Amino acid sequence: MSIRSHSGSDRPARNGPAIDANRATRCTEGLRDIAEDVIVVADAFINRTSDTAAPATELLSFVNNLDTLMQEAVAALVVRQRSEGKPLAPLAAKLNLSEDRLRKKYDPQTIDVALTSRSRPLRAAPGSPQPEHPPTAKDSLRSPHQRLACALTRMWKASGVSQRALATHMNVDPSYVSRLLSGEREVTWRHVKMIADKCGGNHELVKPLWEAATGVQVSGSDPLRALRSYLRALRYAAGSPSDKRILASVQHTLSKSELHQAFDGTSVPTWLVVQQLTIALQSLPEITRPLWRKANSSAEAAGSTLSAEAFG
Repeated sequence: MSIRSHSGSDRPARNGPAIDANRATRCTEGLRDIAEDVIVVADAFINRTSDTAAPATELLSFVNNLDTLMQEAVAALVVRQRSEGKPLAPLAAKLNLSEDRLRKKYDPQTIDVALTSRSRPLRAAPGSPQPEHPPTAKDSLRSPHQRLACALTRMWKASGVSQRALATHMNVDPSYVSRLLSGEREVTWRHVKMIADKCGGNHELVKPLWEAATGVQVSGSDPLRALRSYLRALRYAAGSPSDKRILASVQHTLSKSELHQAFDGTSVPTWLVVQQLTIALQSLPEITRPLWRKANSSAEAAGSTLSAEAFG
């Protein structure tokens, strides 16, 4: 389809929507989600294509899923371009569509709602076989529940308080305390505070682990502080390893300054740094990634708000 040229006119064919920094940020977040989803589906697609017996209909479902993700990505890019007050001509040329067609096809409000309500594929995409073996004990120790259990166990052992005394303080059976500390039972925030109170620990230190284990929305309004708090909590749960030990565990792929930046810095560390620290501290990157993304997006937004006119 040919693209109508407006090179001979000083006036654009149609005014776009007003600059909307918040919508542009949501589109960027949506694009990042889509990019991650592409990896998830593509990985599953690769695994299934290695099986010569995989039916074509199943493989086609992966192709359809990837095509849908690409369409969602295009929509997010077009709406972000408009929300930043930038011209659509470059995108129209890439898509072989007219600018007017882009405006009609990708309504900002409709796409905005679709991006915020879209469902995301699981790590094993639909149609892929289930793992032949359950998660190993090593993998299960990285789960949010086990990280919290490790932190609470460390707090209890350091106190010298017996399980019976702790159970009396909590008004529960000692066997119940044992299951809480082993990660076999869900831990309420009330129980976390009672354990910390009896054992002389800091309940705020382990709060990020409890939030991750229970799926509670992270408290506080500072995304960077939330990220650092979670990393510090992981370090505590892992036994507070020294800088030297952490750097050795990542085979010195990180520098000491990068390590200090991640735990105590004033700017957002790179994802590579956070990812390696997460693994070194016995947790799962998929738990840390949303925290990092929020911190990174907040920093990007702060850096792009020199003025309303300068946005984009």
